[in-house]
Amino acid sequence: MMTLMISDRFLKNIGEKPILLVGPTASGKSKIAMSLAIKLGRHIVNADSLQVYSNWRILTARPTIKDEEIIPHHLYGHKAPDEEYSVGHWLRDLSDILSTNKKVIIVGGTGLYFSALTEGLANIPKISNKVKNMSKKKLNENGIAGLLHDLDKDTFENLDIKNPMRVVRAWEVFHETGKSLKRWQSETEPAILPISECHPLVINPDKADLDKKIRLRFEQMIKMGALDETKKNLVSWNESSLASKAIGASELIAYLKGELSINQAIENASIATRQYAKRQKTWIKTRMTDWDDITDLTL
Repeated sequence: MMTLMISDRFLKNIGEKPILLVGPTASGKSKIAMSLAIKLGRHIVNADSLQVYSNWRILTARPTIKDEEIIPHHLYGHKAPDEEYSVGHWLRDLSDILSTNKKVIIVGGTGLYFSALTEGLANIPKISNKVKNMSKKKLNENGIAGLLHDLDKDTFENLDIKNPMRVVRAWEVFHETGKSLKRWQSETEPAILPISECHPLVINPDKADLDKKIRLRFEQMIKMGALDETKKNLVSWNESSLASKAIGASELIAYLKGELSINQAIENASIATRQYAKRQKTWIKTRMTDWDDITDLTL
């Protein structure tokens, strides 16, 4: 268990409000959440879009069974790999939890979850299978560039264009509703947990330190049984499902199919993780400037 170097005075000042804890992948936020939960007597709630799926525990770094026995954990591994689960689903599940218990630590690295929670979520209609198939066809034929070409200027300028899922989402929203994602976001419903009603904490290690942890963590995942976990997913593997977006999943599947060596799979997965962490750090830097940075308190 990590020793959390945070003063009793700091912990006392947190009070009874829900705690939000965000950080890039491999920053150690889950261990910090455990330490805080034990010190403060809190439940832990997941805010990671891939840790909701039941088929990946090791590869998505979900809390261990032992951790779950020590502290109650919510919204981890509660969805089947073929189930659709959006930020809207997560907000509804979280609202149910907060209605009975606000002494929680909401921890994760999915920035969209936290922004929807504290800033509100646009009530966008469900995307039809017809439009989903259109976007998939366009993506296969023309790549991301083909989708970006159809976006309005405001949406394009405020979009993480290096994140294919975000680009596809923006394209599908426009073609389903006739309104841009930016316009939907401007008509957002009130937040269910504004920043003023919680205690927002952020961990953001420097790049060099994080890069080392990412490589070591993936190697540790292999030792913990990530390959056996991947073998169980091989038979029903569907690369288009949301659960299959777990970083390292496609690389280890490729290894099991004989398409990559294990060293290549580890290297490719480490590179993908570093790229993801870079996007997370950018989100933190631009969207979470008013959050309390506890990086130095947890070293």
